[in-house]
Amino acid sequence: MSKNNNTLVEVQDLTVYFPVHAGSILKRKIGYIKAVDGINFRIAQGETMGLVGESGSGKTTTGQAILQIDQPTGGKIFFEGEEVTGLSKKEIRQLRRSMQMIFQDPFGSLNPRMKVGNIIGEPLKVHNMAKSKAEYRDRVTELLLVVGLDPAMGERYPHEFSGGQRQRIGVARALAVRPRFIVCDEPVSALDVSIQAQIINLLEELQEQFNLTYLFIAHDLAVVRHISDRIAVMYLGEIVEIASRVDLYRNPFHPYTRALLAAVPIPNPTLEAQREHILIHGEIPSPLNPPSGCHFHPRCLEAKAECSVQVPTMKEVVPGHFVTCLLKQ
Repeated sequence: MSKNNNTLVEVQDLTVYFPVHAGSILKRKIGYIKAVDGINFRIAQGETMGLVGESGSGKTTTGQAILQIDQPTGGKIFFEGEEVTGLSKKEIRQLRRSMQMIFQDPFGSLNPRMKVGNIIGEPLKVHNMAKSKAEYRDRVTELLLVVGLDPAMGERYPHEFSGGQRQRIGVARALAVRPRFIVCDEPVSALDVSIQAQIINLLEELQEQFNLTYLFIAHDLAVVRHISDRIAVMYLGEIVEIASRVDLYRNPFHPYTRALLAAVPIPNPTLEAQREHILIHGEIPSPLNPPSGCHFHPRCLEAKAECSVQVPTMKEVVPGHFVTCLLKQ
């Protein structure tokens, strides 16, 4: 992929393997779950990179590896041009001031025994960012207002809020340390559709206000289309296509991408009846034993004989549009 002088986050040949053990006593290693298997991408400052794919494709693990929540098995991660793989615990803690995460479950990610004001303010204490109690209270009040909540709500507990309000609390907590990069791990998938739009609009407003950069993980392509500048499509630990939002939806190259887009309903009965519907047969294979060659070939309607043997590499088919498919090489 072409260099971008404005690159904030860069991932090079990233792999995250989890060992699998068998036996109740000896615990012998029988293999690895290849959650992320050699991916490459860049995210520019101020950009939103969408990361989409079925459940089990490795999207969340990718985000957690960038933040060093899951330790990479191989490859390199760069932040502002500096390699951040292999950092010590102290260095990772310092890095967390610049990189934060908004989690999928707005209730499970909040401590039910802590008041909301303390949940939002906890990062300020961890990173010593409030010099006094007054500064701490002022910052918590500011954060509640920024995400559209009444500062008086800081005295309540998470169970007293709706799902959308709890996700706003999660957003406020992520913003507390003034990060430059935020991994949004399916932040609206657990919310009602009407509330999803509110949270997406909030994230866009905050991005413009604070010059934030997002990795937006989702399986809903309609949501990703709305918020992303570029989109990476992931399948079984690999990225199969990367393009701008407009190019990906207008002219998808990879058969998997086309199938995902065909599954997104169109709110027009006439157009919905006329368009092509592509069915993906079977389920995503196990990352413990992925298929040979192109991982997608057992489910691909366009697969050729060589697809089961030859491993495709990512190629730039048209400027800015990359695809991993033997049919396009």
